[in-house]
Amino acid sequence: MSFFQRLFRPNAGKSDDKAPEAETVAATSPAPDVMPSPDPVTTPAQPIDLAAGVTRPLPPEPTPIYDTQPGANIVFGQSSDQGMVRNNNQDAALSLLFTGASVDMHPPFALFIVADGMGGHSFGEKAAAIATRTIAAEIINQIYLPMIKMAENGDAEQPTIAEILTQAFRRANEQIIKKVKDGGTTATAVIMIGNLAYIAHVGDSRAYMINQRGIEQITRDHSLVQRLIELNQLTLDEAKEHSQRNVLYRALGQSVDLEVDIQSRRIPHDSYVLLCSDGLWGWVEDQNIKKTVQETLDPQDACNKLIAQANANGGADNITAVLLKLPPAMV
Repeated sequence: MSFFQRLFRPNAGKSDDKAPEAETVAATSPAPDVMPSPDPVTTPAQPIDLAAGVTRPLPPEPTPIYDTQPGANIVFGQSSDQGMVRNNNQDAALSLLFTGASVDMHPPFALFIVADGMGGHSFGEKAAAIATRTIAAEIINQIYLPMIKMAENGDAEQPTIAEILTQAFRRANEQIIKKVKDGGTTATAVIMIGNLAYIAHVGDSRAYMINQRGIEQITRDHSLVQRLIELNQLTLDEAKEHSQRNVLYRALGQSVDLEVDIQSRRIPHDSYVLLCSDGLWGWVEDQNIKKTVQETLDPQDACNKLIAQANANGGADNITAVLLKLPPAMV
C-alpha cells in the first residue's frame, strides 16, 4: 500500500478509540443566497435530528484531484487587527503553501489556521499562539514531510488525515492546559491537498466556502446561542443580541477531553475558502463578506477590506481573516 493509499484510506477498522468515527451535522437555517452543499460525500441522505445527538459515519477519504491549469496554484491573503476597542490582539493566524514542479511531485499542499484566544491579560494571545504553532508542527511532521518522501513501503497503520488533525488539536489542548492555565482558544484549521479540503474545528471561529453559487458556512459554532438555535429556543436575530452570545461550550484549554469536528470535501475550482474569527463574522453580514470577496481580485486586498468593514461597523473585537482562492480548472 502506497503512502497516499494509507493516508487517504477510510477510518473504518482503526483500533484507536479516539479516532473521529463520526461527524455531527449542524442544523442551521440557510440564509438567502446560501448555497447547499455541492459535495455528495458530505451530504446526508436524510434529515438528521441534531437535538437528539444523532451522528452519521464519516465518509471514505478520497484521493485529491488537481486538474488545474499548468502553473496555477492556490493564492491567499491573511490579515489580523486588534479592532477599535481592544488594547491587544488575542487572535492568531498561520498560512503555509508548499508547491513544486517535478515528474514525481505531489499536488500542492496548504495549511491555514485561525485561532481566537480567550482569557484576561495575555492569556488568550498565548493560548492562540500555542494552538497555531502546535497544530502546524503536528501536521507538517505527520503529513507533509512523509508526503514529500513518498514512501512506498512503511507502516500499514499510517494515521489518516482526520486522525492526525484530531491528534494535533488534542496536543495543542494539552499544551495550553499545561502552559496557560487561565487561557483558552478557538481553532479552525484547513488542509488543502489538491482541491480536497480537510477541516478541523473547535469553538466559534468559522470556515466559509464562497463561489458563484453563494456563501456557505462550513463549520458549526460551539456556542451557547448556536445550541439554543438548534433547539428552536432562539432565532438568528435574537442570537445576535443575546447577552451570552460569546459563551462557548467547547474550546481548547477548557478540558482534558477535547472533541474535534472533522470533515472533508472537495472545493470547486474558482471557489474561495475563508477562515475568520468572530470579530469578522459578528460585525460583517455574510452577504457583504461574499460581495467583498467576489469583487476583489487579490485575496490579500479582500482580507484588508473585510477587516476595514468590521472596524467601520464598530470593531468591538479582534478581527482575523485568512482567504484562499482555488485556481481555475484545466480547459
